[in-house]
Amino acid sequence: MDDGAPACMDCTVKATGLHRIQIAGRVDQTQGSIPGKGSTCLICGTTNPCDDHDAERQRAAFEATEQGESTNDTAEATADIVIRHTHESGTVVEGSSKGDGVWEALKAHGWTYRREPGIFLRGSRLKDADRWRINQGAEAVRALGFSVALVIEEAMSFAEREEAREAAAADRAERYESRAGRAQDAGDAAHDRSNRIAERFWMGQPILVGHHSENRARRDQERMHNSMRKSIEEGKRATYWTGRAAAAENYEAYRKEPRRTMRRIEKLEADLRRVRRNWTGDELTRRAGALEEEISYWREVLAQAEADGFKIWSKADFKKGDYVLSGGTWYEVLRVNAKSLTIPHIHNGIGVKVVTKAAARIEWTWTLPYDDVFGRKSAEEMATHLNRAAAQEAAGAVRPAALASPEDEQP
Repeated sequence: MDDGAPACMDCTVKATGLHRIQIAGRVDQTQGSIPGKGSTCLICGTTNPCDDHDAERQRAAFEATEQGESTNDTAEATADIVIRHTHESGTVVEGSSKGDGVWEALKAHGWTYRREPGIFLRGSRLKDADRWRINQGAEAVRALGFSVALVIEEAMSFAEREEAREAAAADRAERYESRAGRAQDAGDAAHDRSNRIAERFWMGQPILVGHHSENRARRDQERMHNSMRKSIEEGKRATYWTGRAAAAENYEAYRKEPRRTMRRIEKLEADLRRVRRNWTGDELTRRAGALEEEISYWREVLAQAEADGFKIWSKADFKKGDYVLSGGTWYEVLRVNAKSLTIPHIHNGIGVKVVTKAAARIEWTWTLPYDDVFGRKSAEEMATHLNRAAAQEAAGAVRPAALASPEDEQP
């Protein structure tokens, strides 16, 4: 302990590696002197009350130290480098400084650097920790001789993270619209500036070679061309940011689109089955719990879409001989499966509105998942439709290739 360190009645300072942690001395707990209530935090040494470590965490660190053990908090306080993952900030590196080699070591493993927040894993915000990449990075840093603490704090539910993603998308849309507006204004100003300069050459006034006005005319011509080029570049920039803003505005609708949600649920259920086969213990609990929470959220999204009028097709809606609409073409249903329909190969539908087994040019079949179904007709309804189309064709009311009207293609 440094001689100049301030004395404390209830605390002693214990050296741990290169760091010092304040640990409460042995005091009578019945007198009310408990860890976390002193002038400084027992974990990080900052002035109490500590925003990062409450009294319970300080007490746990104190008791573990008294027993010769360590906790995540004490390991974090004594480590040279901390790799921290939270839903809010993602996976970031703390404690590194320029020239210590940490950035160079992690860069080789796909980590990214920016002035703020420093070294981090791209795309880790609002997601669960990628423990494999985190451990890989930790080993790379330990190889440099540093001690590393891994701190994973995942406090947000999946629904809260989705809400945060949507809020971030709204912020992006506003920011991109502002950029597009500035670029459009700059482009319009450059265009006007070019037009004002061009007024000197109205009616095709040529540059008079050898005349005293030649040098000025050539400068004006160059300024006019530069302004026009800037106008074009700013126009392209405005178009780019307008597209980015539109994508951000449509983020929620795109992410919650029912057919995409159906495919996402199917994939997540397959992931859950794989986790249950391959993992045990705490890792099984953690992985399965996260997947179950996400599946539950997307099922609620799909249920809301169905309540709003979206039709979710399933095996119960079809029987052999029916017709299914997909990609603007009606196909005869050859077999009804649990997750798909067997139909004539979709290449039979090129340039044709209705494909039957008898008229199929290609004998191969195709499996059509229910999330790609857009409508259904029974065999009787299709026969009525084809008879009406044939009568219209015979009367010259429609072109021979058109066997179905747009309204007939709707579910």
